[in-house]
Amino acid sequence: MVDPRQQNTQLIRQFARSLGFDHIGIARAVKLEEDARRLEEWLNKGMQGQMQYMERYFDQRVDPRVLVPGAQSVITLLLNYYPDQDQTKNSPLISKYAYGKDYHEVIRNKLGALLSRIRENIGEVQGRGFVDSAPVLERTWAKRSGLGWVGKNGNLINKSAGSFFFIATLITDLELEYDDPFAKDYCGTCTKCIDACPTEAILPGNIVNGSKCISYFTIELKDELIPSEMKGRFNNWAFGCDICQDICPWNRFSTPTEEPSFRPIPEILNLSTEEWEAMSEERFKRVFKDSPLKRTKYGGMMRNIKFIGS
Repeated sequence: MVDPRQQNTQLIRQFARSLGFDHIGIARAVKLEEDARRLEEWLNKGMQGQMQYMERYFDQRVDPRVLVPGAQSVITLLLNYYPDQDQTKNSPLISKYAYGKDYHEVIRNKLGALLSRIRENIGEVQGRGFVDSAPVLERTWAKRSGLGWVGKNGNLINKSAGSFFFIATLITDLELEYDDPFAKDYCGTCTKCIDACPTEAILPGNIVNGSKCISYFTIELKDELIPSEMKGRFNNWAFGCDICQDICPWNRFSTPTEEPSFRPIPEILNLSTEEWEAMSEERFKRVFKDSPLKRTKYGGMMRNIKFIGS
């Protein structure tokens, strides 16, 4: 007799790959006791800065069964975004994840399609998909489902593919076969990301002070001005920052994404500082209407461009 858990797991893996996901792992839905302790300690130290959303929904963040009642399984999916093109020299730097269309929309559609296929082929399954938009500790779930380890820079690192990928989560009430957790940390004694971070946001002990990260200042910080003590420390990054990923030896295994939606917007690759400074709000909204750059809005981008250019 065929084990329905095995059959359903194979179906879900097949559906995920057909939708373009590069990796899939599955873990049993349980409360993350150790993560709850670490998160509480991190918040108490104020390392979230103005990211108050990190403080909300604590119980849901550390227990998927609170987020999705009746949850049995946490399915983690990775989608590569590594580009096949680089920005032109001296352009204000944009994080690679923002080269193309907004990944929230792209992945949300894929998760919706995945859940629909599950329901069509398995039955009435309850579930919710998340991509960087809900209280889910996605890197922990990726590690628990065997997809990699969390590096010193706070990114999930996959041994065969590096770290340039988005993490999506589908929590369901369907009992499945579970992968073994990824047990080893292959960062070893390497400290390249710690040494390279110009704002000293990466601390020993696999701790990232979010309130000192360039990505925090250029995206999350909503103040009109960036603190003056950060002057000259952004290394020309105008939106996000990839320093700790670019320097990581494991990213030598990165390969260009096959997802058409992540193809770079030409302006992101080619705009000079002068062209950015001359950009109108109307043009910004038109060019970047489907881009992650809209998150920081026109005023935020102009603030960032001015800060790194003056």
